[in-house]
Amino acid sequence: MDLRRLGARAATLALVAGIWFWPVPAGLTVQTWHLFAIFVGSIFAVVAGALPIFTASVFAAGAVILSGTLSPAKAYAGFANGTILLIVIAFLVARAVVKCGLGERLGYLVVTVFGRSTLGLGYSLFLVDAVIAPAFPSNTARGGVLYPIAFSLAKAGGSNPDEATRKRMGAFLMFCGMASLTVSSGLWLTAMAANPVGAEIARNFGLKIDFVSWLVASSVPSLLALATLPVFIYKIFPPEVTKTPDAPSEARAALRKMGSLSTEEKIVAVTFLAMVILWAMSGTLKLDSTAIAFTGLGVFLATNVLTMKDIAQEGEVLATFIWFAVLFSLSAQLNELGFMGYLGERLAGALGGLPWLGAFAVLLVAYILMHYLFVSQTAQMLALFGVFLDVGVKLGVPAGILAFSLLFATNYFSAITPQGSSANIMFAGSGYLTQGELYRLGAIITAFLFILHLVIGTPWLMWVTR
Repeated sequence: MDLRRLGARAATLALVAGIWFWPVPAGLTVQTWHLFAIFVGSIFAVVAGALPIFTASVFAAGAVILSGTLSPAKAYAGFANGTILLIVIAFLVARAVVKCGLGERLGYLVVTVFGRSTLGLGYSLFLVDAVIAPAFPSNTARGGVLYPIAFSLAKAGGSNPDEATRKRMGAFLMFCGMASLTVSSGLWLTAMAANPVGAEIARNFGLKIDFVSWLVASSVPSLLALATLPVFIYKIFPPEVTKTPDAPSEARAALRKMGSLSTEEKIVAVTFLAMVILWAMSGTLKLDSTAIAFTGLGVFLATNVLTMKDIAQEGEVLATFIWFAVLFSLSAQLNELGFMGYLGERLAGALGGLPWLGAFAVLLVAYILMHYLFVSQTAQMLALFGVFLDVGVKLGVPAGILAFSLLFATNYFSAITPQGSSANIMFAGSGYLTQGELYRLGAIITAFLFILHLVIGTPWLMWVTR
C-alpha cells in the first residue's frame, strides 16, 4: 500500500473519531451526530482516495449498525427503494440494447449526422436529452435512454471501459451524458419530479409557478448552458480523439453492412420504445417507472435477448446497487433525524444584517454545497427548499428570484458527486470514469453553472419576476 493512501485512511479515521467524540451541538441528538460522523467519513474516504466508494459504503453500513447508530431496517431501507432498483434494471436494459446490435446501429445513425467530431457527438447527447425532457418527469429514466446511446457511440469509436482506451472518447461522452441531465432537468418544469413539488411549496410564499412561467424563467440560463457546457467539458476534459472527418461516411458504410434489423433488434426496439412511451406517460397513467423497467427486462429474458449468463457478467451493477443504496439510506436518515433543518436554522442566524444580494449569494452557495450530504435531489429540496426560502424572504431577498434560483440549483448541482442524483449512477458505473474524475469534474461544472446562473440568470430573473 502506498504512503498516500495510508495517510488518507489515517486522516479518514481521525476525522470520524474527531466528529464522533466532539461535544454534540445543542439541538442535535447523539444518534444524529454519530450518523453525521460516519456519513462524512465515508464521503471523505472516497474524495481523499483512501477507499473506493463501494468499500467505503460497505464499511459505513456495518459501522452504523454495529455502533447502534441505526437499526438494521433503517440502514438497509435503500435496498428496497424503487428508484435504486430502476437504476439496476436500466443497466441491464442498456446491456440488451448493446448486445443485440441496436445500440451500435443507433450509434452509427448519430455519427452520420454529428460524427465529424467528438464534440459534435457530445452536443448530440445534450440535444436529445433537451428534446425528450419535458415528457419525462424522471431524469433517471432519461438517463436510461441516454446511457445506451453514449455507450454505443463510445464503442463505435473504439473506446472501451479500460485504462487503455477509455479516454479515447468514452469518458468524455459519458460525462456529457451525465452533465446534460443537469441542464435539461432545469429547463422544463416537468423534466424532474422535484420541480413541480418545489413549485407547490413556493405557493406558500405567494408565488404561482406553472409550465410557462418556469420556461420563461429558465430559458435564458438553461439555453446558454446547453450551448456552452459541452464546449466547457471539452476544454477541461478533452477526448484523445477530437476530429473524425471520415466517421459519417464510415458509419453509413457500416450501416449498409449491418443490413436490415435482426429479430433481436426488432424485439429490443419495440420493447424499448414502449418503455420510453410508458415512462413519459407514467405521471398521467399513474404507472410505476420501476415496474415498467422490470416488465421490459422480463420481455428480454423471455425472448432470450438477455440470458442469465449475460446478467451474471454484470458484476459492476451489483456493486453500484450496494453502494448507492447504503448512501441513500444514510442520507435519508440524516434528513429524517433533523440534521439538515438544523443546518438551515443555524445559517439563518448567521446571515442577519447582510444586504439581500449578499444573503442571496450565501444562501445559494450553502444550498449547493450541502448537496455533498445528499444522494437525492428531491430529498434535499423537500428538506431545505422551504427553510432556505423562508430565511431569504425574512432577510429581504425577493421571493421569486430566490425560489427559482434554488429550484434551478436543485437540478444543476446534481453532478457535484457521483451519488448526487440517481440519474448519475449508470454513467458513473460505466467504467469509463474514475471516482476522482467524477468528483473533480462534478465540482467544476457545478461551479460553472452556478456562475452562469448567478451572472446571467439572476438579472434575467429580476426582469421576469418584477
